[in-house]
Amino acid sequence: MGIVNIEDELHEQLRRASKASYRSINAQAAFWIRLGMLCETHPGMSFQELMARELRAAGVQTPDLTDAAA
Repeated sequence: MGIVNIEDELHEQLRRASKASYRSINAQAAFWIRLGMLCETHPGMSFQELMARELRAAGVQTPDLTDAAA
């Protein structure tokens, strides 16, 4: 574990986002870092596709929207 230096404005945005997401500042930073890594390694996938994939990988059952539309 280490210290990451970020600019003050980014830290302020991180603090605000953590409150809105009910996460700690560290958990919010980790979420953004992981999401950024996923976006860079899977550029053809949308945010929603990436999140659904990660939720399934964690064992969370996501609703199938094709069933809901019928």
